[in-house]
Amino acid sequence: MRAEEMADCTVKDSPRLRLVVPAEAANVALVRHALAGLAEGCGMDPAGISDLKTVVTEACMNVVVHAYPDETGPLEVDAEPLDDVVRIRIVDRGVGFQPRPDVDSPGSSLRIGLSLVATLSRNFSIKGRSEGGTEVTIDMPLAHPGPPPHVHEDVEVEPAVKEVRISASDAALLEGVLSRAVSAFVLRRDLGVDQVTDAILLADTVSHFSSTEFGDEDLTFALADGDGGIDLTVGPLGAGGGERLRRGLELPDEIGTVEALVDGVEIESHDDGEYVAFRIAPR
Repeated sequence: MRAEEMADCTVKDSPRLRLVVPAEAANVALVRHALAGLAEGCGMDPAGISDLKTVVTEACMNVVVHAYPDETGPLEVDAEPLDDVVRIRIVDRGVGFQPRPDVDSPGSSLRIGLSLVATLSRNFSIKGRSEGGTEVTIDMPLAHPGPPPHVHEDVEVEPAVKEVRISASDAALLEGVLSRAVSAFVLRRDLGVDQVTDAILLADTVSHFSSTEFGDEDLTFALADGDGGIDLTVGPLGAGGGERLRRGLELPDEIGTVEALVDGVEIESHDDGEYVAFRIAPR
């Protein structure tokens, strides 16, 4: 992914997390797990996190099924931690949001309606966008009075092969989000156990380093398939930030540095800052 494209999805409002993925069934699990990581970091209880997963799955699947009848378009998800809720906006740029019928559809095992989404959320709204598509806004309370519902997590779908972008106006929001998102991204690919573990550990260390060393930067994290391996790119960082990131991700002594986990590290300088690209190649 080009640095210029990553910069376009940087979020300026604070604090705010944004995900941009192709509207494909395989990516719904990635969005669900990433937002669960954010909610957990905000102190949402387990019952609330289960409700959040249910709501996000239903709303995103309606985009997958209905928004783009002739092609795959973007699914954009913004999450904003507020005082006692996590506000989630799910946006498509297609023909609009329609409730899907109670029939089997790719990647869905829940077959629930928007009435349940409204029931599980504190506030829920759907509106058309003047530039096309639909925006859904959902407020999920941090505290939940009831028991968690059952959510089926293991939907069998083909892996999406396009890129995923995650950005945060506060880099601290990335902790707990990236590892879950990377897990959902890599586990559906034909990678060895070592590659999967390396990718998850890389995400953990990058997000931790970014939140402590680059807390004032608006960071974007991109995931993409590349010749059987995985490409991970983070940026923009301030002057010298790329080299500090490459050198500063200290792991246990027996591993060394983050470079032991990856097959290549490249630092690129652009007008908006430095970008670091990590490569985990097939083995």
